[in-house]
Amino acid sequence: MTFFAPATAGLRGTLVAPPDKSISHRAALLAAMTSDPVQVTGYLRAEDTLSTLRAVQALGAIVEIRDEEILFRGPGLRAAAQPTGAIDVGNAGTLLRLLPGWLAGQAEGVWVLDGDESIRRRPVDRVAEPLRQMGARLDARENRFTPLTVTGSRLAGVEYDLPVASAQIKSCILFAGLLASGVTRIREPGPSRDHTERMLTQAGARVEKEGDLLTVHPQDELEVDRIDVPGDPSSVAFHAAAAMLVPDSRIVLQNVAANWTRVGFFRIAQRMGAVVVGPLEEPQAGIPASEPVAELDVCDSALGGTVVEADEVPLAIDELPLVALLGCFAEGETLVRGAAELRLKETDRIATVVDGLRGLGASIEATDDGFVVTGTGGLRGGTMAAHGDHRLAMLGAVAGLASREGVEVVGMEAAAVSYPGFTADLQRLLSPA
Repeated sequence: MTFFAPATAGLRGTLVAPPDKSISHRAALLAAMTSDPVQVTGYLRAEDTLSTLRAVQALGAIVEIRDEEILFRGPGLRAAAQPTGAIDVGNAGTLLRLLPGWLAGQAEGVWVLDGDESIRRRPVDRVAEPLRQMGARLDARENRFTPLTVTGSRLAGVEYDLPVASAQIKSCILFAGLLASGVTRIREPGPSRDHTERMLTQAGARVEKEGDLLTVHPQDELEVDRIDVPGDPSSVAFHAAAAMLVPDSRIVLQNVAANWTRVGFFRIAQRMGAVVVGPLEEPQAGIPASEPVAELDVCDSALGGTVVEADEVPLAIDELPLVALLGCFAEGETLVRGAAELRLKETDRIATVVDGLRGLGASIEATDDGFVVTGTGGLRGGTMAAHGDHRLAMLGAVAGLASREGVEVVGMEAAAVSYPGFTADLQRLLSPA
């Protein structure tokens, strides 16, 4: 257990955002699909992304880890190797859902994907369904859980309407579309993270976007020599939230990925009255081939409640627990709806966030697809269990700093899944030199 005492002074100083987890996963997979050497700078060294490095090595990529960069020499788009045993995805849900798209279109081979106890509870049927429509051969436990067996097959392009806005499902289909005969079209019900489209465009793939329709064409090969991974807005959102809640705080967050599909939390926080100064990307026409970065200045703020609608959820999915925390300190009511996807994360994040914050003194209730928080001006404190979920662990830490009595976080080590240096960085902002 780790105790986070109420902050006796504001957070101060500058923090360089740790590398982005979502982009790191995609960079390793794309580099493995490329037969020429690819230099990746800023790759996240955390448990989830290290699982992806081991996975691409099992598939035939040579991975050379250097001080500030990783050099990949991949097997190429159509030559993934077949390992002797199962590929262990660990706790990496992104890896589990993206990798089948590449493997399903290989000319031959059989691959088994498995992971830890948490990953075995996370469904894969949403990626299996569109892949099967393309001609893929997949077998899963109870038809929706790992171990997932993927047998290489000839794929054909389809037109697929996503049932929910999901960057992971979309990315899986995009990868499969590179290997399919004919074009593949994906219709999104709303916007979601677009890192895969940008990265494929950078690598020379023909990907087009018109309104809610995304089109990918078959590709002989991918070509890119360098991928730069920017800082993770989902990770530094926890420090930002702490600065918003702890009086006399002002921090500067540097090298933050400002892609408009990733900064939904900061837009929601600004709407609640948070002082966040810095350039956040606006929605783009077409598909840019790069990721914008920004420097954000965040101060303590007087907050008011807000309503987060379903179309905002995919753009702030990992930070919605922080919206619940801000709502505890805000005046009025904060409502999040259309977020049933939270129930399919490392934990049922609706249930665990509601139970965890209520145990600290919050006035919060779960709904089928979200939660409603009545602001009471603060939290008492107490004990909060992470349940093996990195986001819950970091949430408990921030709640402790802003509470009256502090919070004991049970399972703080879970933060290492995405942010091994979280506690040290938080302490540095609390005790600036």
